[in-house]
Order: sequence, then C-alpha cells, then structure tokens
Amino acid sequence: MTTQHPPANIPDRLFDDPEAEARWRARFHAPRVSVPDWSLDAPDRNIYVSNASGVWEVYSWDRATGEHRQVTDRPNGTLHATTSPDGSAIWWFNDTDGDEFGTWMRQPFDGGPAEPALPDVHAGYPAGLEIGHRVIASGVSTDDGSELFATRDGQTTRFYASDQDAGVAALSRDETLLAISHAEHGDSRHPAVRVLDTTNFDAVADKWDGEGKGLTPLEFSPVPGDQRLLVLHERRGREELLVWDIAAGTEQELDLGLPGEVVATWYPTADALLVVHFHEARSSLHRYDLTTGELSGVDTPPGRIGGAGVRPDGTVEYSWSSAAEPAVIRARATDGTDTVLLTPPGDPAPGSAPVADAFVEGAGGRIHALVARPLNAPDGPLPTVFTLHGGPHAADEDRFSAYRAVWLDAGFAVVEVNYRGSTGYGSAWRDAIEGRPGLTELEDVAAVYDWAVDSGLSDPARMVVSGASWGGYLTLLAVGTQPDRWAAGVASVPVADYVAAYEDEMEQLRQFDRALFGGSPEDVPAVYQECSPITYVDAVKAPVLVLAGDNDPRCPIRQIENYLERLAKRDLPYEFYRYDAGHGSLVIAETIKQTAAEVHFAMKAVGLA
Repeated sequence: MTTQHPPANIPDRLFDDPEAEARWRARFHAPRVSVPDWSLDAPDRNIYVSNASGVWEVYSWDRATGEHRQVTDRPNGTLHATTSPDGSAIWWFNDTDGDEFGTWMRQPFDGGPAEPALPDVHAGYPAGLEIGHRVIASGVSTDDGSELFATRDGQTTRFYASDQDAGVAALSRDETLLAISHAEHGDSRHPAVRVLDTTNFDAVADKWDGEGKGLTPLEFSPVPGDQRLLVLHERRGREELLVWDIAAGTEQELDLGLPGEVVATWYPTADALLVVHFHEARSSLHRYDLTTGELSGVDTPPGRIGGAGVRPDGTVEYSWSSAAEPAVIRARATDGTDTVLLTPPGDPAPGSAPVADAFVEGAGGRIHALVARPLNAPDGPLPTVFTLHGGPHAADEDRFSAYRAVWLDAGFAVVEVNYRGSTGYGSAWRDAIEGRPGLTELEDVAAVYDWAVDSGLSDPARMVVSGASWGGYLTLLAVGTQPDRWAAGVASVPVADYVAAYEDEMEQLRQFDRALFGGSPEDVPAVYQECSPITYVDAVKAPVLVLAGDNDPRCPIRQIENYLERLAKRDLPYEFYRYDAGHGSLVIAETIKQTAAEVHFAMKAVGLA
C-alpha cells in the first residue's frame, strides 16, 4: 500500500508585512509577453505567449488593425505555437495536462475552431515542425524512436525513421531543401546534420564533426533560391557560427572575436546576421555583415536578451531584463531609435535586487556564480539558498526572476552556480559531467558553498539547497552526499531514483542519459547507482520538501514515490506536494502555491518563520 506522505504546508501568507506579501505575489501575477513571432509572408500577423489570463497561453496580434486576441484556453496552458507562412493559421501543440505527448492543432488566425493540423501523423512528443506553402515537415518521437513526416497536396508520407534521436530543423525559402538533426552515430548530445531534397527526400548533403562535437542547424537564408544554412558548431571548443552553402558545397566559419558563445538569426535580405552573444551570465546583441565581416553592437544595458528577431524593415525586436528590472519587449529601428514595443495590460512587476558575480576556483576550474543579497540586509552572515538550475545544459543569468526575488524578500541571500555542465562556458565545461553526472556538479556547488561561508556572506548553519528538474535531482543528491552542509532541501520535479526514472522517462531522455552516463543502467549499473539520490537516502539529515507532477514525462512520478517510500522509513521530517500537471505548471496560481510552500518550508528550517 502506498504511504500517505506528509503534505506540504501551503501558508495563506508568507510575510506579516502586507506590503512585502503583496509585492512578491505581484511579481508572479504581473502580465508578461514573449517576443512576437510573425508569419513569413504576412509580417503583420503575429503570435506571442502571455500569462495575462493567469495561465500561459498563445495570443495573436494583427499589426494592421492593432487587435490582440487570446487564441488558446486550456486548463494547463499552452506554450508551443507557430504561424503558417501566409498568416492564415496558427498552429499550436495540444498535449494532455502537461505530459508533452500530443498532436499539432491548426486554428484560423482571425478566430474559429481548432482542428487537427496533421491527421495522418500519429501522436507523440514533438520533434520539430516546418510549415511551408507547399511542404510541411513534422517530427514525432515515441518510445520506438523518431519519425519524420512530410505533407504535400494533402498526402502525408514518412520519409525518415530511426531508433536514435532526430528532428526537423529548417526548410529552405523555396521549399526545395529540408535540414534535419540526427544522432545516428549514437550521441544525441552532439548531433549531426543532414540536408534532404524535398522532391524525394534523398540526402543532398551530410555533415558531422565527429565525436564530442555537435552541429545544430538553425535557419536557411530567407531569400528564395539562396541555399545557405546557418549552423552552430563547436570545433574550437565552444558554440560558434558557420554558413553552409549547400548548392556550392562550401562553408564559412564565422570568427566573431567574441568571448563566450553565440546564436544568430538572418536579416531579411540575408546580407547580415543578428547575433545574440552570451558571456558570463549576460547577453548582448550584434549585427554581423556577411559581406564585409564587420561586427557592430546593438546597444543594450547589461542583462539578458530573452529573444530577438529582425522585421522586414530591419527593425530589431527583442526582450530584455536584468535581475533588478522586469522584462520588457523593445524595438530598435534602423536609425537607432529604441522604444517599448509591447506593454501587457495591468501593473508591471515590482523590481528586485541586482546580482553580483563571484568567481571561485574549483576542482575543474574557475566556477562562475551569481550572488544576490536582500535589499537593506543586515551586516553579518545571512541564511542562504543555493538555487540550482536545471538542464543540466543551461545556465543562470542576470535576468529578472520572481522566484529569486521572493527568496530575497524572505531574508535569504541567493546563490546561483553555473556548475560544470552549464552552457556558455565552452564545450569542455559543458561536457565535464560525462561519466559522473550529478556528483561532478556538486563538487562545484561545494566549492562555492565554502566561498560563501568564508567570505562572510552565508551562515553555515542556515544553508538551503533548492532546484527544479535537474536542479531538483542535484538537490536530492546534495542532501544525501553532503548531509552536513544543508539545513533543508527543496526539490521540485526531480530525478530521485535514476534507474526507475530511466525506465519510465521519454525516449529522447533515455538517449540523452545513455550519452551522459556512458550507457544504459544495464551497461553501466555502477555509474547509475553512484549518481542516484536514492542510493544516499539513508544519509539524509535535513528536512526535505519534494514537489512532483502526476503527468511528468521527464521526471516521472513512480521514481519519486520510490524515494519517498525510503524516506518515510526514516525518522526525518519531510513533506510532499503532488499536483495534476507535468514538468512544472503554466498556471500562475499553481506556481504561487508551490513557491509559497517551498519558501515557507525553508524559512521554518532556518528559523525565519
């Protein structure tokens, strides 16, 4: 019989101060929008996602009329959407209660009922979608592997299938070429690229840079007849750009002279690229002239670029925020004029504290961390929360976060560690966790922990570790392998029992895990045992809060229950919060409820509540 685990305590209010209470909730409720995406041949027809309704949903924006309209309205929200190139329809992905398994729906841009967009393509996890006027290419992933389909003149054919990871990546402007990403070499973390002729889907060109060096196809040139494909490569140990001319059979590596890593999109005339540059937790915008090789900056304050694109008239539209200032969608005209493009209804989010950089020497090299102190914090060591990012291939940034802000309001210093495995610090740093995931990252967390205590920032008796997804996995692994460091652990949608998680998770993640661990649990059982939180559950000393979604395909519920069953046999305080959604929630009220439970749990553990 399943144990009835102690439920999480969700307080009616976190703070006695009414202003503080209103402020933290207002940050989550404040309406936000994404950078708009427009139809290829109808640029007045735009879509974006917003939480204005209290749930993240898809919205349309007709620039010609100024009309904004909510397109989707689903209990657990909708994030994935695009438009048809003629602007007549909006496509959005329809899963079940956040389980990420479903099909694409098509809905008229001007309103009307949605219908299955690709009725001849079976349901699955999405693996790319490219919509042309004549050709539609879509990818589906299931437990059997990956399948790619093409629809032309109402007829759908499967043109590719593999038991390895694969996905649709880019369609040329004249719809004669299709780029796909694949892992036929057996390593989904470092994919290869194939370009196919859309007449018969025969291979036209292949490119693979070899073991440990991924290639990511981004976009074909937006000019008809131009068969250049923009690709990310990592031949020099970090992600950089190259332009691959399929027709000529040539490529041009772009050495921009920038530290860190980059991604880019084309200018409409294909003579330049808009480059988003990431370095040490901050991003910046640049224009790269493909003819002259000149790189010029697009001035933005220090912070994070959350998305960017170039309009047909050359206007650059982008999202910007910093830790202290909420995100805003801006437009920079070709004459340099910079204005706010979209202002969602309602009050903006209250600001928060800035972050500072910390560079700490660790076993694997210099570790970059972001540190925030509560405004008007008292002198002396503070209770501190280490919020560990997910991924693992992601990074914490100097961006606005309502989640970080509420920890600061509660009196915690906040430390975010871009541990080995994080992106933006080169391929070697990202891949250093191979063969020993979890424990490698925690070596870096421990080094930053020691710095935080030695520097006088943190009180070693009041340290909390928290994270979601991979960060939740690291949290449970930390309280088990570093039991004397932590006063509490807060793990949301974590991997808790890695072998059981592998058995139940989506196939794309099994392939990712095989590449990361060096094989499956049958191939390398000792590695999975050493790197699984459940192995160390009997060593845990700190109270633990676990949050999990019933429909999560990434960190499935059974393996979390396995961990909690073991935890329940211990004389140790713990709480469990279970909710009806997937890998997190797109419902703002639910996010607030979970955040209140997390912060209150930690406050009790360190004597702040």
